[in-house]
Amino acid sequence: MNEINSNNSDNNSINNSSLKRIGNFIKEARLSRNLSIEELATDLKIGTHQLQAIEGGNEEHLPEKVFIKAMVRRISEKLKVDTEFIMNEFKTERPEVKVEEIVQEVLIKTKQNKKIKNNNSILFILISGILGLLASSLIFNVISNSFQNQIPKQELKKKNQTTFNSKFLSSLIALRHDSKLHFSRRRS
Repeated sequence: MNEINSNNSDNNSINNSSLKRIGNFIKEARLSRNLSIEELATDLKIGTHQLQAIEGGNEEHLPEKVFIKAMVRRISEKLKVDTEFIMNEFKTERPEVKVEEIVQEVLIKTKQNKKIKNNNSILFILISGILGLLASSLIFNVISNSFQNQIPKQELKKKNQTTFNSKFLSSLIALRHDSKLHFSRRRS
């Protein structure tokens, strides 16, 4: 069995994190179907230690990469899971990332987002202020123009009314004068 478990340095190694993800996926699928490691290994005619190594992501207890892929394909087909998805996980090289690096990156992005939000809120306030000033000056101009237009109209009305009153009075006086003349002619 040592021939199968090769630990040679020339072994095409699989990205350890992708093998762990695949192993976890296979383990979840096996457990959801209520199969033990022994039952699945017997059905597939592979060793239980190899199935345990695949589920655990322990590449050092597995044969060459080609054989690992073949075993994973057979396991996924037996468990009736998405074989293409699992095989694509081998192709995806995702380097193992430390939690500290992720936390640091999130903190940096959060600070950048806060700066952008602060800049956006300042810009929003500035634009709102400018628009408010423009709107208030426009309203002021409209109101002042309407008052300026109303003053001459009111003055014109007053002039017209004064003119009307003076004409009316003049005509009344003229009428009175005519009636006096007319009345005095009648008497004579």
